[in-house]
Amino acid sequence: MPFYEKGDVRIHYEEMGSGLPLLIIPGGGLNSTIAGLDKTHPFNAMREFSDRFRCICADLRNANGGQSTGPLDIERTWDAITDDHVGLMDHLGAKQFMVLGYCIGQPLIWNLIKRVGDRVIAAVLTQPSGFRPELPNQFYDNNMKGWGPDFVAKRPEYTMDQVSQYLTNMYTKKADFVFTVPREFVKACKTPILVAPDDSPPHPYKVAMEVAMLSPNSQVTLYPWKDTPERVPLAVRHIRMFLEAHRP
Repeated sequence: MPFYEKGDVRIHYEEMGSGLPLLIIPGGGLNSTIAGLDKTHPFNAMREFSDRFRCICADLRNANGGQSTGPLDIERTWDAITDDHVGLMDHLGAKQFMVLGYCIGQPLIWNLIKRVGDRVIAAVLTQPSGFRPELPNQFYDNNMKGWGPDFVAKRPEYTMDQVSQYLTNMYTKKADFVFTVPREFVKACKTPILVAPDDSPPHPYKVAMEVAMLSPNSQVTLYPWKDTPERVPLAVRHIRMFLEAHRP
């Protein structure tokens, strides 16, 4: 099992296939892991696209059920995770790459584009998460229950009060749109974007479509695309065509 290490950060990752690098960010919020691709995702992008791409996927830092570890960066919540993604791609010699992210992948992809936009060739936002005003505290509440207690049990140097501060800085203080960038950034972004919308509490259809409407170089898959097994391959086909069309 390969690891990328930098200081006190240790990131577990896997590779599959060869060719143009494709960074894959699993869903599952702060419990985003490689193993989750087979458990909770409508399709496994590692398997689907490794015939044509060098697929790279990592456990999110401090995800329960994963093997990546690092400090709980209370002040640089999203940026610390982006540090891990950029550092991993540097470690693997991927100067330019495409990226596909599920769920939490949306805010992380926008942060990647903000930080290293010249390296991101194209991006796929699958079941993108976003802020839902009628459920303003859902990400804080869900992670205080489903992530924080297990994390603190494994890492006794941290407390639930620190977890609360972390989640407040990550979600509550940035409670708008996609959390990591404003609408003006998306509107000015020239990176090719493909949106595969969902509509569940953490994956608001409204935000997904607003991103698609604002982004000047965007496409949208059919919707709904994962309500029946027969539709999922159509969305996967669209994603494949999008990725192939934007090869350098």
